Amino acid sequence: MGAGGRKARAGAWTFPLITERTLPSVTDMSKPNDLVQGTLDLLILKILAFQPLHGWAISRRLKTISDDVLQVSEGSLYPALHKLEQEGWITAEWKQTENNRRAKFYSLTRLGRRHLERESASWHLLSSAITRVVRLSEA
Repeated sequence: MGAGGRKARAGAWTFPLITERTLPSVTDMSKPNDLVQGTLDLLILKILAFQPLHGWAISRRLKTISDDVLQVSEGSLYPALHKLEQEGWITAEWKQTENNRRAKFYSLTRLGRRHLERESASWHLLSSAITRVVRLSEA
């Protein structure tokens, strides 16, 4: 394990996306849970914007797209999916997987797509502002 709970692998860091604990950081400072949950919700909604997927596939897609940097545990993913379903942002349907297993497939709803658009705009605004601060040159 690297600093702050991050795992070093071939010079790369991985960041488990968790909601029940603090996010990994160099100083191990606590992060606001609503920011963590909101980020995970945004990532799930974005992944589902392309196609319906079951939970394990969502987790794998997130890991693949982020080049193995972002990971989500089952203990965080399934409560997040349940919350998104309760909010009406996603819907679930039992189907067969490519391996002939039965799994719950999640799809983005029209309400979820509108929420994704709003949250994406907010994320871009916030991340741009943070990037500007982080890139400041010291005098």
